[in-house]
Amino acid sequence: HGGESFDSSAEAWPDLLVDRRSMGERRLWTNRDPVALERNNLVSISQLVIKSVVDSSLRFGRQLDSDNTPLHQLFVVLDLALRHGLKTSRRLLLGKRELWDLLQNVEKFDHAASDITATVRDLTTVKTAAGRARAWVRLALMQKKLADYLKILVDNKDLIAEFYEPEALICSEEGVLLTGLLVSLNIVDCNLCLKEEDLDNQEGVIDLSYYLRRKEDIGRDDNNEVVEEKDINTVIDQKNYIEEMNRNLAANVTNLQARIESLTNTNALMREDLAINKKKIGTLQHENNSLNMEVEKQLNMANLSRVMKSEVEKYNDLDPKKENEIEDKLSDEKIAKSELEKELHLEIQMKAEMEMAMKLLEKDVHEKQDTIISLRSQLEDIKSINLEMYTKLAECEKSLTYKSDIIQKLEMKTVAMADTLQQLDQKFVDTEKSFSGSKTQNADLRSRVVESETKIVELESDIKIERQWRERLQEASIGDKET
Repeated sequence: HGGESFDSSAEAWPDLLVDRRSMGERRLWTNRDPVALERNNLVSISQLVIKSVVDSSLRFGRQLDSDNTPLHQLFVVLDLALRHGLKTSRRLLLGKRELWDLLQNVEKFDHAASDITATVRDLTTVKTAAGRARAWVRLALMQKKLADYLKILVDNKDLIAEFYEPEALICSEEGVLLTGLLVSLNIVDCNLCLKEEDLDNQEGVIDLSYYLRRKEDIGRDDNNEVVEEKDINTVIDQKNYIEEMNRNLAANVTNLQARIESLTNTNALMREDLAINKKKIGTLQHENNSLNMEVEKQLNMANLSRVMKSEVEKYNDLDPKKENEIEDKLSDEKIAKSELEKELHLEIQMKAEMEMAMKLLEKDVHEKQDTIISLRSQLEDIKSINLEMYTKLAECEKSLTYKSDIIQKLEMKTVAMADTLQQLDQKFVDTEKSFSGSKTQNADLRSRVVESETKIVELESDIKIERQWRERLQEASIGDKET
């Protein structure tokens, strides 16, 4: 448009979805708001395109690829919607605002977006910021979280205010409506190859004939929908089953990770218990040594009691008073001996119980160490597999970069060869022209030579005639003189 108005008769094609003029020029309208019309148009066509994508996914019952027409038109509409009202003014130090700069902020609020953002950053086939934004939208759709990411942007008003005008679709109520429409895309499975698409130069045209219906066409597709309803239900059931299996697998993975963490914690606790038990064993050995010392003391006491008995037998003949004293001492020694024997028996029982407990603890420790060793071996196997996959990926990337370099070199060589061929063709044309010119010159020269030869022959004949005439004259003059 530029700055022309809709009253101008020179304008041939009006903008059907989005006006190409700036926001300042669009605000000059007083009778109706063109920005609101643009937002309504974008939401309406988005609703139709999303419905077409979902219907095609349910109808065919398989993954949609880049050749699917409704999916391609969905990306065009999303590109128009996300760029609606985007500020085009340049910043002093950071340069022009781009949609890709806004989309990179989503990973700050949702860690699931960090994977696709890193993938887009590593793409070598995409050169511009607009192409990276389109690649990010495609990966988010394959991840089935496009609606969630767009809702994060719509809810964060301060962030989008830096990139969009106040009248933009993302900043208005239509942005919330668009996020609600995108939720239905979570049932669509997509398989897109980003390296085969030219994301830097995307086509921005929508074929509206898919969504415009005549009165004669209304009601024709009802029978087909009834026939295909059973197939759609079976496809939906299969899809739900697969999603449930994926959820169960994810839950099993999380449970295994939690189990590994719990086993590592129990391993640490058992190591602590083992250290404590070792300390207890040391104390028990010390007590055992002390008990052995007491047993030796008891044996010494028994020997003393025997000696005392022998002495009593020696002193049986003594007076009764001394005999009673000796018997009292013997009874006291017997009582002390019985008490010491009881304590010794109790200590032996406690020692046996402690040995059994230590054996059980050692057995439990060995079993848990075996489980930890097996888990560590599994982790090492997983690490080795991941390392192999990483090395294979690095080798593939190296081969791809090498092949891309070779392709670039070959393209450069083909361009150089094309230039040399063009130069040779030009030289050939020039030589042909010069050869044709030389041919004409040669023909002219030959004709001149022939003419000159004919003239020479004529001159020689004339000279011969003149000589004969002179000779005759001389003869005549001589004859006259003689006469």
